Amino acid sequence: MRSLELLAPAKNLECGLAAINHGADAVYIGASRFGARVAAGNSVDDIRQLCLYAHQFAAKVYVTVNTIIYDNELEATRQLLAELSDAGVDAILVQDMAVLSLISHLLPLTSHLSFHASTQTDNRTVEKVRWLRDVGFRRVVLARELSADEIAAIHEAVPDVELEVFVHGALCVSYSGLCYASEHCFGRSANRGACAQFCRMKFDLIDADGRELEHQRHLLSLKDMNLSSHLQELVDAGATSFKIEGRLKDAAYVKNVTAAYSEALNAIIRQHPDRYCRASRGQCTYTFRPDLHKTFNRGFTTYFLHGRQPDIFSLDTPKALGEYVGRVKELRRDSFNVAGTATFANGDGLCFFNADNELEGFRVNRAEGNRLFPQQMPTNLRPGVALYRNNDQQFERLLSRPSSERRIPIRLSLGVTADGFSLSAEPVGTPAATPVEVTIACEHQQAAKPQHDNIVRQLSKLGGTIYECSRVDLSDAFGYFIPNSTLTDLRRQLVQALTTHSSKSSISSSSSVSSISSVSNSSRSSRKSCSPAPAYDHPYLYNIANRLSCEFYGVDAPTAYELRGGDGPIMQCRHCLRYALDRCRKNPADRSTVEWREPLFLRLGDGRRFRLEFDCKHCQMNVYAED
Repeated sequence: MRSLELLAPAKNLECGLAAINHGADAVYIGASRFGARVAAGNSVDDIRQLCLYAHQFAAKVYVTVNTIIYDNELEATRQLLAELSDAGVDAILVQDMAVLSLISHLLPLTSHLSFHASTQTDNRTVEKVRWLRDVGFRRVVLARELSADEIAAIHEAVPDVELEVFVHGALCVSYSGLCYASEHCFGRSANRGACAQFCRMKFDLIDADGRELEHQRHLLSLKDMNLSSHLQELVDAGATSFKIEGRLKDAAYVKNVTAAYSEALNAIIRQHPDRYCRASRGQCTYTFRPDLHKTFNRGFTTYFLHGRQPDIFSLDTPKALGEYVGRVKELRRDSFNVAGTATFANGDGLCFFNADNELEGFRVNRAEGNRLFPQQMPTNLRPGVALYRNNDQQFERLLSRPSSERRIPIRLSLGVTADGFSLSAEPVGTPAATPVEVTIACEHQQAAKPQHDNIVRQLSKLGGTIYECSRVDLSDAFGYFIPNSTLTDLRRQLVQALTTHSSKSSISSSSSVSSISSVSNSSRSSRKSCSPAPAYDHPYLYNIANRLSCEFYGVDAPTAYELRGGDGPIMQCRHCLRYALDRCRKNPADRSTVEWREPLFLRLGDGRRFRLEFDCKHCQMNVYAED
């Protein structure tokens, strides 16, 4: 039986709890420092609370310690790791290899922790994943750019490593961990969690003669990933964890997207109950119908799941479009009507592309059927224009309230002991769990009349807990009278025992599955026992920023771009503008009567230029800064 894990983001404790309540098997969250989203930090106390809540459902909490770390931060990082271990965290996401050394020095305190290689470590080849396994990683978060076939090849070659794949959310145009554009242009390192979103900016595309080929377009801004209809392909390829991007998103986003993917995974399991199970316990009921189009998105793409595809970028805007709701039919002085089947509410946010392909937005002040009265009529609105809703008031209102309940079905069994009675519980479904039993001393009194219905009714009263009774096993020959107060005490003891047992089981599970990491700790000081680190043409691509990482890689001094700069590419992209603009040299049909004289350049509005290099052998576009 193979466990499938839905991994949801948490900006804060509220989002983490929402993720668990809406079906996540695990949550990833940032601590106060050293997470790859500097704006999404959380206290250790909040993370501890999240762990306590998640572990009741056998769900896990992973913390991102996945920035590069400077020498003067090593001690603070060590202290943070010790605090996170004490808080009950299940795994640490790592980019900087110094973290492995720091954790090895904290054993046995950290023996229950496992290590996940963050996507920031540039994980796109069999060789890299095998090397990461050899140095102690139990799980690898694969590059977003990989196809289902490439994922399957990695799984086949390195089957003992868990593969985590992104399935939804924003896409970085550069391979993660290899983007230095923000650092170069604005002194804000993406590898330090301070990305300035260079790729969402407007650029001109110019050729070697200075001729403008594209004017002020969002040439590097990708649509958002949506693989909700392709999870079975990823399962078949060997992925075990399905990751939703969004540690800067609010609770409404987390609720909706988590619920949608949880239902999609459950559908797969219903089709193959003998092959797959969820990685945590509990069944969710929702007060809303999940709809991925109703929360933040820039339009959707499957990216490279089936190889290179057209239309993966959003040339005209990096902002949220939302769901298509129809076309403008007829304009009046203060209102217009919409041709389509969508329903509207006061306060809805709508947007459209004007004649200059600029996105304009407005709010609906009043809706009367399909006739809408904006707060202020947009001057560029025209009949026939496509409308999108990027804020659905009714949907947001549903998500602003408690919108899900998660309960663990349990089967109860009442038995007789020498001096009283026993009550045991076994969670129904998967993952498998050992029964929990409590006993109570009580006189055995023969009942004057049948007690079955009353016993079942009293023991089933689990309201206010995370459990629900699916069945009570009671022998037909059971003929004892048990006072309701005694049944209540038994039930309360059992709930407490279940809660304690689930917490201990989660920690035990984490310890058992992190054996690769623990074994590898003893050998980390000897790099000879591991295969050589994959080679990069430019040393700064290793992101080595401190003495411990230098020791790990066997180099004399830090090479990180943030410390020394570099003369290589500041971005490596699978997104290719030649292909996207119908100029791919591998496709004879992609030709124009007007040839582009290369090299080509991207130009920001302030005049700064960036040379494009097309590495057709690797089907890759590299971006170089011009000083």
